[in-house]
Amino acid sequence: MPKPIKFVELGLVYAAKAAWGVFEFGNRFNQKPSFTPKWSDKPLLKSYEKQKPPLGWPRATDSLCPKCVPEIRQQILDGKLPHEILLNEKVGEIKAQIVERDGKILMVKDCPKHGHFEDVMSIDSAMFKHIEAVFPGRDIRSHNDEKLHHHGTSTVKWGRGAVLTIDLTNRCNMMCDPCFMDANQVGFVHELTWEEIKTMLDNAVSIKPKRQMSVQFSGGEPTLSPYFLDAVRYARKVGYTSVQAATNGIEFAKSKEFCKQAAEAGLRYAYLQFDGIGNAANAHRKVGNLFDVKLKAIENLFESGVDVVPVVTIVNGINNEQVGNLVKFALDNPRVISFISFQPVSFTGRDEAITDERRAAQRYTLAHLAHDVKNRTGLGEPARDWFPLSFMGTFSDWADLVHGPTAEWGQLSCGCHPNCGVGMGIMVDKITKESAPITAFINADQFAKDVAMVTDGGRSKFWSSVGMALALTRNYNPFKTTTHFTIFEFLKKLDKSFGVSKKAQSGGYGKTTADRTLEDVEKRRDDRWNVLFVAGMWFQDLYNYDFRRTEQCIIPYATQEGEISFCAYNTGVGWRNIIEKMHMTATLTKWYEEHGRHEIFAGGKKVSISDGVQLKALKLNRDLVTEEEQHDLDHLGIAKNAREEKIRARDAKQKNDPAYNEKMAKMYREVVLKEKQPEGFVPLTTLAPANGNGNGNGKSNGNGNGHAKHEEHEAVLGD
Repeated sequence: MPKPIKFVELGLVYAAKAAWGVFEFGNRFNQKPSFTPKWSDKPLLKSYEKQKPPLGWPRATDSLCPKCVPEIRQQILDGKLPHEILLNEKVGEIKAQIVERDGKILMVKDCPKHGHFEDVMSIDSAMFKHIEAVFPGRDIRSHNDEKLHHHGTSTVKWGRGAVLTIDLTNRCNMMCDPCFMDANQVGFVHELTWEEIKTMLDNAVSIKPKRQMSVQFSGGEPTLSPYFLDAVRYARKVGYTSVQAATNGIEFAKSKEFCKQAAEAGLRYAYLQFDGIGNAANAHRKVGNLFDVKLKAIENLFESGVDVVPVVTIVNGINNEQVGNLVKFALDNPRVISFISFQPVSFTGRDEAITDERRAAQRYTLAHLAHDVKNRTGLGEPARDWFPLSFMGTFSDWADLVHGPTAEWGQLSCGCHPNCGVGMGIMVDKITKESAPITAFINADQFAKDVAMVTDGGRSKFWSSVGMALALTRNYNPFKTTTHFTIFEFLKKLDKSFGVSKKAQSGGYGKTTADRTLEDVEKRRDDRWNVLFVAGMWFQDLYNYDFRRTEQCIIPYATQEGEISFCAYNTGVGWRNIIEKMHMTATLTKWYEEHGRHEIFAGGKKVSISDGVQLKALKLNRDLVTEEEQHDLDHLGIAKNAREEKIRARDAKQKNDPAYNEKMAKMYREVVLKEKQPEGFVPLTTLAPANGNGNGNGKSNGNGNGHAKHEEHEAVLGD
């Protein structure tokens, strides 16, 4: 039997429906023109003024040839072509068609030189249609940004962005597959100086519309940078309210003191690499106790006041079976985890030269994610409960209106292309652990239309707030939500998120400003209701690249050559490779001579955690712990990663080329060991895999140095 309050709420719903008719009628007249906020030189956009890229299918777009681009990029890296060619010519660009076939959405394209390519974009055309249909349109066009946005056809053109990414270093203390930046294997170090870090942060807040409220320090592993804490501190100083670190968690697991220092510097979120529940589910990362490291890092960070966002790179056949377990883990820990980010694999970096066979087997789309969540947890209908990340832009527009023209920053607005990312909000009771998708008890499509209508009216803060309350209430179903949740709690959640009331603005829910304390953190955590946001962010690769997505990027990289779309930097024409080479700090050998080798955890090596893993904040359901690696690809006889593919290719070459071993041995001695061989010297043995300890067994010796030697070997031989 429903609680009596549910029937009271039902009465409020009917009252709101009646009042809405009056409000809607009055809102049609004497609508106010949009004001120009302090953070922009262009006025806020009405919903009907927003532009949209071509959507639906079949449609044509601009893409890239997966074979032409690496060839041209290599010519630039070799000095045979100037990098300015990327600014003035459409390098490697070809037309692509987005079509439906057998219920799937595909990108198909043809290169005059390299032939036909196609790849799947969605396994559910109904979900794809829904995601594009509710896209609210592009954000304000970027302006006063010429000094940072000047990258030819890869230029970011729209929006204020959401998260500015800054790679502090390309050094890493792991050697992962997959790795979109190919960390530790490019043969040189690219590490930002303190002046470069400050300049990037200063530049980012100088253009309009004023840049991201969030900044994420990444890498490599950002905690290896000597300026990590200084960078966090300075980001808060220049106004970023949400400072994040994209991290594997090793340094945070090793030291509570380091976590405390990061929190005191202003770190708010740790985007923690987290690929599954149990050490076996993380075994593809080649760290013996990696899951224990993740648990320890979460405990240490949470205790220090830093919130954790598990970030899951999903690869079909490697860890896609973990999707349900990861969502259940988050649901079991609503006080600790309010956001989980799934990132379907992008075949770039270490995986750019992937075989068609492995690409087809490992491809994982946002529709795969939605269906896996439903099938493994029972939560969410793909074509009802999942929305593009940009859907939230409608509510950000409303908040921009009520905060008025004097606000220093605009609201966080995820104005990316609808094909970039999706999400589903789940309301979780922290006490009972009962949960329900928000879109199960809110008619989200209509709610967004109603809020857009309120915003278009341009009314005062009071009337805009009344309109929001009516819109929410009339689209609310009290019998579809959890037992104890009410519409009044929902209104408080909105206020807490958008900071409209005096209570929110005075820090009544807990401050998020630079003077935020651990007491503020605890106050925000004490909210009984957690909105668990399950997100999927699908970064492009050369097989599904779409320039309409690139130009709307909300998570650009700040670099010495300006701010560049995430996908244009890491995939696309590959600006990362070019800029890091242009601004190389030192060769690997030179760096080691001056700084020594940092510790690398690989080959099954374990991270030393001094006092072990003691779960205090976290709850771990042992039924979710995976005891065995996923073996799908083993059964199919398909390589799991780029390293396995290279080994197979090498073995095939050895079989067909008797001189191969002799040639590789000579190159290894001359380039790596720096030995000069006498003229006419004939080797007695063939080249064995490098391991740093001379035993030829192909494994690291476990102290980091052996792996570094192996890394140097691979950098030279491409092995």
